[in-house]
Amino acid sequence: MNAAQSVAVVIPSWNSARLLPRCLDSLGDQDVPLELLVVDNGSTDGTVALLRERGVEHVALPQNTGFAAAVNLGVSRVRSASVLVLNADTALEPGSLAALNAALSSDPSLGGVQPRILLLEEGPSREVAGARLYSAGMALCADGRAVELGAGEPQGRLSSVPREVFGVCGAACLLRRELFDRLGGYDERYFAFYEDVDLNVRARIAGWRFAYVPEAVIWHLGNASWTAGAPQPEVWNARLVARNRVATQLKFMPVTALPRILAVELGALLRAARQGRFRATLMGKLSAFRWLPALLWERRALARAGDPALARRWLGVMK
Repeated sequence: MNAAQSVAVVIPSWNSARLLPRCLDSLGDQDVPLELLVVDNGSTDGTVALLRERGVEHVALPQNTGFAAAVNLGVSRVRSASVLVLNADTALEPGSLAALNAALSSDPSLGGVQPRILLLEEGPSREVAGARLYSAGMALCADGRAVELGAGEPQGRLSSVPREVFGVCGAACLLRRELFDRLGGYDERYFAFYEDVDLNVRARIAGWRFAYVPEAVIWHLGNASWTAGAPQPEVWNARLVARNRVATQLKFMPVTALPRILAVELGALLRAARQGRFRATLMGKLSAFRWLPALLWERRALARAGDPALARRWLGVMK
């Protein structure tokens, strides 16, 4: 296979035997040469047996190393110039990968592109026209929190217009291999959640751009592939998101934003208390400060190698 013409697809999986068949079947409808690799994070539900039965190239890890590490390992083992990072609980509409690849190939300044990601409801049928959005691109709030544009909303003008966006959602995004190699991939300390935000920030600081490609449509069930095997998934998610968000803020947010960040994070703790997640959220935030010396070193290194203003200019841009 010609690595310059093919597209690699890297799917991290964890107890995804119920979800993977739909995703793998949808890849068969893509008119692009594929280099497919599934990295399984120690599944115990028969995922590896499923992959063997279907003849899917895969790596079977003995334990869950996290989303970030699994993707990094997968990218290190494929050769294509572009890599579709794909959650196991997704499904592609026909022609979507070709549309993404064409958009990425047309502009060398783009580090990655994102499809229109729609919320996948359980059931046999999928109707694009009436579906709600999962993401029409990633945006940053003024305090450094990341949001998926249009999440949970009906489709409209926002979802139909191709445009530059701050960053791309890690559930389904086509990344230029060069970007991934230069930046060292996802931060594996994050394990899962916010690793895509962090990569987007570092890519922006290094001068890369991102685009939203609405003609490409990918369905996403929404965290199903990373909560299936988690004990107390809501508590687990809360801790990881809280830790990783603070870590990303420490890497690049301006000092002048500190009062706003403190106010927002206090509000987050109050909401967590009402929802029974206070301890997990607080411990997550505090645990980020264990990394403080390394994060401050990385902050200085990012400023020396690039321009943090290239990421900060997207703070508060919600369109």
